[in-house]
Amino acid sequence: MIGIEKIIEQANMAVASDIHITVGLPPVMRVDGVLTNYDLPPVTDEDANTFARDLCTEAQLKTLQRDGEVDFAVTVGDRSRMRCNVYHQQGHVAIALRLLPLNIPTVKDLELPPILVEQAEKPRGLILVTGPTGSGKSSTLAALLDHINHTQRKHIITLEEPIEYIHERDLCVINQREVGIDTMSFAAGLRAALRQDPDVILVGEMRDLETISTAITAAETGHLVFGTLHTKGAANTVDRIVDVFPAEQQEQIRIQLADVIECAVGQTLLPRIGGGRRAVFEIMIGTSAVRSLIRQNKSFQIVNSMQTGKRQGMQLLDDALATLVRANQITLQDALSAANDPNALTTMLTGR
Repeated sequence: MIGIEKIIEQANMAVASDIHITVGLPPVMRVDGVLTNYDLPPVTDEDANTFARDLCTEAQLKTLQRDGEVDFAVTVGDRSRMRCNVYHQQGHVAIALRLLPLNIPTVKDLELPPILVEQAEKPRGLILVTGPTGSGKSSTLAALLDHINHTQRKHIITLEEPIEYIHERDLCVINQREVGIDTMSFAAGLRAALRQDPDVILVGEMRDLETISTAITAAETGHLVFGTLHTKGAANTVDRIVDVFPAEQQEQIRIQLADVIECAVGQTLLPRIGGGRRAVFEIMIGTSAVRSLIRQNKSFQIVNSMQTGKRQGMQLLDDALATLVRANQITLQDALSAANDPNALTTMLTGR
């Protein structure tokens, strides 16, 4: 079997997003969302163990033995940075690699809507990027932080698990902290960040009550806070946050959230006609109408507010899909598979 560097090199040449190593099967790469076998023999136990030793530090190998899995980011060679998860399955070592560009994508590279760039230029508030795993949230946030780094003098603190993109200082002072290495948890790192004179804070995952509560407090006290959630759709994000809290706290959280929310972005990745993938964005802006609905516990009406708030930069997912289909950037079939209401999208595009 060839070495892990050669496997990664072939994946880079194919513009793959992921590599999977499983004993008994050839290595597999994901290209434009589709799994494709390498033209290689099946991986043996010896191969998998060698790959793990090549990727992991001694401390990470000990974590693998103790916990059955270990998650980290690593640079291999001079052009490959990856998020790695090495784990045990059926007594064998398996490896999942997410390939990351060494160069941080720009807002132009990702074709981010201008309204998102405007939101990133705000001095304070809460900006949420949501979507399933593999939807491009990390790339979107990296591009927005990179924009700040090149246009404003700020102190940026990131809390990540693991650190994916390495930001080099331009105008900003940037401190990147990895959960499990530089800080014990997102919540602990976020509490500490409030004592480190930040202007901008990135929270890699807002997945528990303490982290969400502290992020809202950070936004209330004059910081610009970016966070991610694994919700589908921008409007659903409000309910996801509120539902984390006990019933007796939810009214207060709605009030606090309404005061600080600047933007919630739901995104997904779809195959682009001609190759590659295209991010599709649903955008909710913290207008006075949206803030009022959050305070009044009427989040079910936010979609209506988004529909009528297009002039403020808001965008429903199905409208964004229709625009990309008309522009011949994505297929109708892929758009329908991602739509919230496929029938309505069909009517929008065909008139039937």
